[in-house]
Amino acid sequence: MTQAPLQTLGIIAGNGVYPRILADAARKAGVTKIVAAAFTNETDPMISEDVDVVEWLRVGQLGRLLKFFRDQNIHHAVMAGQIAPKNLFDLRPDWRALLVLAKLKQRNAESIFGAIAGELAKVEVELLPATSFLEDSIAQSGLIAGPKLSRREEEDVDFGWGMAKEIARLDIGQTVLVKKGTVLAAEAFEGTNDAIKRGGALAREAAIMVKVAKPNQDMRFDVPVVGVETIKVAAEAKLRVIAVEAGKTLLLQKNAVIEAATRSGISIFAK
Repeated sequence: MTQAPLQTLGIIAGNGVYPRILADAARKAGVTKIVAAAFTNETDPMISEDVDVVEWLRVGQLGRLLKFFRDQNIHHAVMAGQIAPKNLFDLRPDWRALLVLAKLKQRNAESIFGAIAGELAKVEVELLPATSFLEDSIAQSGLIAGPKLSRREEEDVDFGWGMAKEIARLDIGQTVLVKKGTVLAAEAFEGTNDAIKRGGALAREAAIMVKVAKPNQDMRFDVPVVGVETIKVAAEAKLRVIAVEAGKTLLLQKNAVIEAATRSGISIFAK
């Protein structure tokens, strides 16, 4: 966050509730003008109710994104929400995006988003941490919801932690599902929810999910997030514990997440 209160903010809005929650939090923090760069078939159309101006883009239209922020006199922006993998495969980049992609030796989330941050900086737009305005929703150490973990569950969290950190280091994913010292599923391109479903099906019940940040996590993008939908999927998969990294994981709609987890008998633990 910058020292002085922001008057204007741009949101690069992916899917899910994250962009709308961010817009509401920014408004409560005193931001007077909020604009959103939204993506067709991704961003919730209801975002128009939470911001002052919406520009609808196709994924890959980097030039239009930069022009939109420049025209709206935006100098600070936040990336909120993901883009579905199927749409990334259907990417039709404009010339500006093509130039950026051509310079990348590796095309992963960190390198692509880092390059976009560099392009934003060229038009005097600073990309803020993804946790901006939502600091109260960052998971703090200890038991957050649900029953206390058993010794076996604590051991599985420790085991899963090492595995999750390793796949995060390799930039494969940030989530693993484990049970009784065995890795059941590791998140890759499909995303957290599908990994939960696969691991839960193999475990049948009482699997442990561990979600971590990447080593040297760039807090401007791709931060670990757990929301109400995560809890819903976890409950259907009969998970027992969700362990996350303290200080680096967003609990979107925190009170609702805690309530849903408690109701489903799922413990949320931050390490």
